[in-house]
Amino acid sequence: MKKTFKMIDLDCANCAAKMENAIKGLDGVNDASVSFMTQKMTVDADDARFDAIMKEVVKVCRKVEPDCEIVL
Repeated sequence: MKKTFKMIDLDCANCAAKMENAIKGLDGVNDASVSFMTQKMTVDADDARFDAIMKEVVKVCRKVEPDCEIVL
């Protein structure tokens, strides 16, 4: 399943790159992209565990940038 999410308060391109690399490393994630310019994140992950994977994605993003919010 591939979904795109809006991000709020993503402050820099470096943080977006760190998030993208961390998300790609999660179990069950096929591909991910985080765009600082469009403030959007696309996640392609295992359909059966998508919601659980998204909880992990939110945790990873909070570690990189605590103020950033993902609109699920």
